[in-house]
Amino acid sequence: MGRRCYPRRVSWFPVCCCFRPEVLPPRGEVVMSIDELEALRLADVEGLYQEEGALSMGVSRSTFARMLRAARRKVAEALVMGKILHVEGGEVISVENSSVNRERGC
Repeated sequence: MGRRCYPRRVSWFPVCCCFRPEVLPPRGEVVMSIDELEALRLADVEGLYQEEGALSMGVSRSTFARMLRAARRKVAEALVMGKILHVEGGEVISVENSSVNRERGC
C-alpha cells in the first residue's frame, strides 16, 4: 500500500472544466485533475521552473515533474486523438482561504 496523498496547494481554479473537439462524436475522454492543471499552468503559462512550481504547490520537485508530465500527456492525447478533456477531482487546498476541497468537480 502506498503513502496517503496529501492535499496540494492550488491558487487558481478553472473557469471551464470541459473542452470538446468539434468532431462528432468525440473519440473518448481524458480526465485531468485540478492539481495537474495547476502544475501545467505554473510551468507553461506562468513560466516557473519546476523547483519554483513545486514550492508554490507544496510538493517535491519530482512530484511536480510527474504531475506536469501527466498533464502534458493528457492534453496531447485529447488534442491528437479528438477526445473530450475534463478537469475534475483531486485533493487540493485553496491558497486563498486554505480550505480543503476533496474531489472537487467543476
